[in-house]
Amino acid sequence: MIELSTPLSEAAVRGLKVGDEAAITGMLYTGRDAVHKYLHEGGKLPDGVNLSGGVLYHCGPVVIKDAAGNWKCVAAGPTTSIREEPYQWQIIRDFGLRGVIGKGGMGDQTLGACREYGCVYLHAVGGAAQVLAECIQRVPTVHFMEQFGAPEAIWEFEVVRFPAIVTMDAHGNSLHKEVFAASQAELAKYV
Repeated sequence: MIELSTPLSEAAVRGLKVGDEAAITGMLYTGRDAVHKYLHEGGKLPDGVNLSGGVLYHCGPVVIKDAAGNWKCVAAGPTTSIREEPYQWQIIRDFGLRGVIGKGGMGDQTLGACREYGCVYLHAVGGAAQVLAECIQRVPTVHFMEQFGAPEAIWEFEVVRFPAIVTMDAHGNSLHKEVFAASQAELAKYV
């Protein structure tokens, strides 16, 4: 398990390769369809949000307020990332992202941006939303709640040892492409 702390340096990211298991500590920001489209169209990040060296998590979390009025995340599973493919490359380039977490992988534009700008795509385990939420120690704030609603808002998560696997690296390698090619080769034997 490779220990990573945010903000991530380009050197740390370029040292990762497909298949590496990582444990991330520090700040994660959530972002789904509405946020990606908004930033792609020239929208500005809220005050206090700096994605440079950061990790963006494709996640629509379940977050509640506890008895003291503090946010508490009770479920934080990854959402399907390919929906963000039209936007992700630009957000990596324009905002200095070093990591994207989600599930299912992404396409060639994102892979190219990872290689060019020094970013990785990390796969979080689907179906483990409550287990992943246990890695979230604190939810300092939320942005765009009124504008986009809770699942689409930007949530700030302070995490400790959040587990993920590098499936697209900064060297142009994609485990998703490898699995697809192997599947196609096997399928061709039966057609």
